[in-house]
Amino acid sequence: MAYDLTDKLVIGISSRALFDLEMENRLYQTQGVDAYSAHQRAHEDEPLAPGTAFPLVQALLGLNHAIPGRRLVEVVVISRNSPDTGLRAFNAIEAAKLDITRAAFTGGEAIARYLQAFKVDLFLSRDAADVQAAIDGGVAAAQLYDVPPSYQAPAGQIRIAFDGDAVLFSPESERIYKQKGLDAFIRHEHKHRHTAMAEGPFAKLLLRLAEIQQHFPAGECPVRIAIVTARNSPAHTRVIHTLRAWNVAIDEAFFLGGLAKDQVLQAFGAHMFFDDQENHVEQAATVVPSGRVPYKGGQLVVPKTATRPARKGKPAGNASTTKATANGKATDAA
Repeated sequence: MAYDLTDKLVIGISSRALFDLEMENRLYQTQGVDAYSAHQRAHEDEPLAPGTAFPLVQALLGLNHAIPGRRLVEVVVISRNSPDTGLRAFNAIEAAKLDITRAAFTGGEAIARYLQAFKVDLFLSRDAADVQAAIDGGVAAAQLYDVPPSYQAPAGQIRIAFDGDAVLFSPESERIYKQKGLDAFIRHEHKHRHTAMAEGPFAKLLLRLAEIQQHFPAGECPVRIAIVTARNSPAHTRVIHTLRAWNVAIDEAFFLGGLAKDQVLQAFGAHMFFDDQENHVEQAATVVPSGRVPYKGGQLVVPKTATRPARKGKPAGNASTTKATANGKATDAA
């Protein structure tokens, strides 16, 4: 009987998100595939430092030991490497004692087409094009930024933080804010405060995490979820009613009203933070592992007549341009 992934949280991850392969990626970009391949073969038995997603993956895999006889999480390496150059990643996985046994090495071909085949709930990568293709294909995905300096993952728990609009929830309210301004946004949210928002790209991931929480007695679940949003009162009410409609209990919620998110995230101790806004991710990535969630189609579509105020903790315009140090290319090796 075939192994069933449908009842598990499945994380798809590139080797460059799991391990620090930035030097190797620069070699690939500057000297080409032959130099990269020769380097990987020559160093395939050398250890690799943890990448941005390593603490999250390590913690999630630990859930498989929490309930005897029940695997809750599977992690699949999905990489543009060839099987030959991908051997180094698997050697590093073995050295790190990570319980990962499945992989797809596409030899430079597009990755997104394989995510549905592996039932991926979340795809993490350093490559902007691969993440965009995953989002466009209906899979929750984030482009990871650099490993934060001096980050120490909290022991004994898994802490994941999400932005609200355009991440957990649809971008509808975000469009109203950008098109008509803050006052119109507040009026709209107050009018619809008892109406659940439509699902955003990470809603299904949130529901999957909520299912995992239900396997544990109240107060004993190692998975802790937070919403960290620029909304504040009175726009916070619709968030609460939406979560009630989804039958999801969030452990912590922070309605910051435009305050910076980085210090709250550091205090929360997030293993990973997901946000659609570049400036929020840039700030957060200095203290906790962070990833940017692109808009479907690459940008938030707003009518041309829209005005773009710069309040509510959201930058004007869209976040389609990504920080150079985080931005991958469609030809990235890992």
